[in-house]
Amino acid sequence: MRAHVLQHAPFEGLGSIERWLTQRRASVTTTRLFEPLAQFPDVTSFDLLVVLGGPMSVNDEASLPWLAPEKSFIAHAVHSQKRVLGICLGAQLLASALGASVRPGTHREIGWFEIRAERQPPAMFQLPEVASVFHWHGQTFDLPTGAQHLAESAGCKNQAFQIGSRVLGLQFHLEMTPRTIEAMIASCGSELDEPGLYVQSAASLRRASPERYAQAQRLLDGVLDQLTSGCV
Repeated sequence: MRAHVLQHAPFEGLGSIERWLTQRRASVTTTRLFEPLAQFPDVTSFDLLVVLGGPMSVNDEASLPWLAPEKSFIAHAVHSQKRVLGICLGAQLLASALGASVRPGTHREIGWFEIRAERQPPAMFQLPEVASVFHWHGQTFDLPTGAQHLAESAGCKNQAFQIGSRVLGLQFHLEMTPRTIEAMIASCGSELDEPGLYVQSAASLRRASPERYAQAQRLLDGVLDQLTSGCV
């Protein structure tokens, strides 16, 4: 399997996705959008595209001129029948690349909160009916044309969507580890000082149990296994 990663900030990397890719002996390449002269590969060079999170907005094209070509690249990957996983900002970029609106949400979500999945036919991605997952976002998106809504939370309606059998957008993070959460706190911790109904403290983020991370890892593994079914 050949995977390509779009990374938007040094402190938001693959997390536990790296473990999954290593176990499957995947070759991995990365476009680091925060570096000068970042280049996008030819879509024929990869099977799976992973679009990671980041602190910016998909609407920041005036200050971040790489956003417009990135959206075009993501849309090209989708239309080329590549397997695509968008995470947090990545899900918003995926939605925007396919013509949907992205805007500030009613609530910011930062911390461990439940999502609730809709019942789906067997061919769709199967998320647990209820799962506690990690969130760090203040924006939300409309569903792109042809997308199937998969899950919601108390603070955000559109938490996951699917297009066909090869494209998945997740507003939440399944890839987080204690180390990646520490990196998020170090880089974006000021956001925790602004009170909100769905904003937890740094201490609460750090109290997550090993089992909570293990549950997220199992869910991530299942999602990636289903998304890449048939990949060599």
